[in-house]
Parts: sequence; C-alpha cells; structure tokens
Amino acid sequence: MQKKAKRMLIILLLLIVLLAGGSWLYLQHPKFGGRPDEAGRTAIQESPHYKDGKFQNLIDTPMFVSEKGRVSSTLEFIFSKKERTVPNGDLPSVKRDLKSLAADENIVIWLGHSSFFLQLDGRKILIDPILSDYASPVFFINKAFKGTTIYSADDLPEIDYLLISHDHWDHLDYYTVTALRAKIKKVVTGLGVGAHFERWGFPREMIHEADWNESLFFGDDFSIHILPARHFSGRLFKANQTLWVAFALQAPGGSVFFSGDSGFGPHYQEIGQRFGGFDLVMLDSGQYDPQWANIHMNPEQAAQAAEDLKAAAYLPAHAGRFTIAYHAWDDPFVRAAAASDGRPFRFVTPMIGEPVRLGDDSQAFTRWWEADSLK
Repeated sequence: MQKKAKRMLIILLLLIVLLAGGSWLYLQHPKFGGRPDEAGRTAIQESPHYKDGKFQNLIDTPMFVSEKGRVSSTLEFIFSKKERTVPNGDLPSVKRDLKSLAADENIVIWLGHSSFFLQLDGRKILIDPILSDYASPVFFINKAFKGTTIYSADDLPEIDYLLISHDHWDHLDYYTVTALRAKIKKVVTGLGVGAHFERWGFPREMIHEADWNESLFFGDDFSIHILPARHFSGRLFKANQTLWVAFALQAPGGSVFFSGDSGFGPHYQEIGQRFGGFDLVMLDSGQYDPQWANIHMNPEQAAQAAEDLKAAAYLPAHAGRFTIAYHAWDDPFVRAAAASDGRPFRFVTPMIGEPVRLGDDSQAFTRWWEADSLK
C-alpha cells in the first residue's frame, strides 16, 4: 500500500511539474508582448503620471465600484444572469475596397468593436485593429460575432499611422499587427506599449510613444495628440505598466477624436475646450457594467461626453463585435440612440465597413441592429 501511495505521489508531482513547465513555456509566446528596455523604463519613470510603480489615472479610479473586493466582484460578474449577449444571425456589413479610395475622400470606416480605418487628406490611419476572430490569448474566449470578420491584412493598403490606445487584448492583437507589419510605416501609442512592437520585430525608429497631453506633428498640416483616458492596462499579470490613451487627429480634411477605453470624467470637457470641437468622435459606449462604472462609459455617459467634446457627430465604439460585458449585445446602440436624441450632434451608426464621410451632414444611416434576423 505504501509503494502504491508513493507511486501515486510521484506521478502527481510529475504532472504538476509538467503543467507548470508547459504553462511557463506557453507564457513565453511573443503574443504576450515585451518589456521596455532601459531607455523605455527611464521615459516611463519620468512621467508625472507614473507613481508608486505604476501609471495612475488623473482622478481616483478603482477598477471595481463594489467594496467586496476584486475576487468577489469578479465571481459575481461571471455568474450573473446573461441574456442576448450574442446576435442570432450574421451582422450586416459593407465591404469597401480600401485600396482604391479616392485621395480626396476624408472618411472613417468602423471595422467593429474599437477598430477603425481612417483616410485624412490621403493619409491611411488604422486604430486598434482586430482582424482576428477572437480578442484574447486563446481562441475560445471573446469570439467575434458572426459576419464581423470581413477584412484581412491582405485587404488593407499601406498604413501611414497605426494608433494603439492600450495593450488590452481587444485593442492590441498580436496576429493582426504582425500580419500588417510590412505595410505599417509608423506606430503611435502610449508610453511602454512600444516594447510589445519591438519584440514583434518592429524597428524602434518607427515607434512613437508619448505621454498624455503630448503632441506629434507630421508635416505642417497633420498632428496626432495623445490625450488622457480613464482606464487601466496590462497584457498578463502586472497591471498599469503601460499607458492607456485617447487620440485627437487634426488635418485640413477633418478632426477626429477616439476615446480608447475610458470611464466618464472631466477630461472630456477639458479636451473639448482645448480643441474647440471635432468633426467626429468615436467613444467607448459598450462593455459596461455597474461594477465597471469608473473604467467604461455607459451610452448615456458617452452621449454627454460627445457633447462635452463639442462633437459634430458621435459614433459609438467598443460594441458590436465581442461580448465582454453581459448586457444585451444591441443595448449600447439602443441606449446611445435614445441618449443622443435632442443633443447638438449627429448620431451616426454605420454598419461594419460602411464609410462615414467627415463633414457630410446629409449622410444617413440605418438602425441595422433592429433587423429581425438578429433577434
């Protein structure tokens, strides 16, 4: 009996060693990103927003609202009731040929969730692209809705500027950016995020990292402003070692603001006053939960943020492709439409792939999320 017990203990220990070793090897995969070199660490530590060993939001921003603690709040969220989190049918889309756009078209094309393709005065810009069928370290979590993966890397033209708001898996996709690497000319992102790109083979000279309220000027007539957001970051275990950001783009052909992931806060009004308004704002309007009130906006807050930003038009983002929160998949669009009624901006709701023409007040969009095939 003792021999049998000893044999079982040895087998158990071997299994534990194999599991631990396999896990360690898996975590060495490049998709988990890289760490900043000495120069990168110095830039991070010199940031006024990096304190006590991590980046801090401008105002107090607990990740969870509840006082129950992170573990209890997470378990409560996981086991809460879920209804209609995925559409029944394929989402409608329009696949535009992105390689044959006329140079004078100033447009924004929603690619689903928080991914956008822009053309401003002929410049090709890509924001937080996820062209994969899932947005997580593993293929069976955060799977894309049916009908939403309509573009591949081969469909995209050369990209003048790739903008990454932060390094969460649903905004920075290893497989997408490495597939596009040969087409990308410049990467613009927050402090620390460039280390991921360096590990993935991007030359350091093409990566432009910046802190909140810093501006990058490319020529006399195009600028990218890196602005505050209210969120957090992290690709593996340690959080807030890289900076989460929003972007403002200014060119003769139009001005655009992208919030990245962000809770509501006074930064929107400050940005609106600083820039005097935008032709279009794309705002975090989905994946909300009462526990996450500080780090994501609900649709009503997003509508107020659009007004604070002095937006001419507001497009809801962070919805319509993945289920991360457990509200109904179409709830962001239903509530954002109602919250935008009577506001001093246009509420624009393109299908995936449908262009939004900057400055065109006559362009109309359908309420595609109301289609019977999706219910």
